[in-house]
Amino acid sequence: MEKIKRMMAFGFVVVGFGATAINFDITPAFSAALLDAATIANHFSAIKSMSGDFVQSGPRAEKTGGRFFLQRPGKLRFNYAGKSGISLIADGKSVVIYNKKLKTSHLYSLSKTPLKLLLDDKVEFSGSRLKGVKDDGAQFKIKLADKSVFGNSNITMVFDRKSLDLRGWVLTDERGQSTTVTISNVKEGVRAPPGTFTIDYAANREFNTTAK
Repeated sequence: MEKIKRMMAFGFVVVGFGATAINFDITPAFSAALLDAATIANHFSAIKSMSGDFVQSGPRAEKTGGRFFLQRPGKLRFNYAGKSGISLIADGKSVVIYNKKLKTSHLYSLSKTPLKLLLDDKVEFSGSRLKGVKDDGAQFKIKLADKSVFGNSNITMVFDRKSLDLRGWVLTDERGQSTTVTISNVKEGVRAPPGTFTIDYAANREFNTTAK
């Protein structure tokens, strides 16, 4: 169980892409960066659904992967490869982490996690939630946080500089533990199979009632 908690680290986590921390400097170029951020937000918001492969790297450098599906607003599913039977589902209201092998389930309010900023119908990279924009020549890294809602958790979204396509994200929990998600083989405008984003709330209650 502790391994699962570390893997998901819900707040979900964050190290920088390439395993180095992402630092943001407010410079005279920041105004131009804001224009870039607005352009990226509009591009990303226009993508209403996608699917692909993912690799997740946790705070202790543990790696796992699988398939993901995303649909706006508020819906996401990670199916982890292997025999773990782990899946993460967001249905627009809640986020649940199932472990079929261990028969455990952990439910969270989507609105209280930084994932909400990734899954909003219209993504906003502006205002007080925008904590930094970094252009490293190959990627844009946009950091978002809202202490009043997510505490010290935050999310950094990573976009290709040329195509503006999403390449992954980094989440940091309140303890500063980090997880990086990198996505590939992405297809946009896909229709997820029926039930992909369905959370079994009855099963969640049963798992948590019977868990020791």
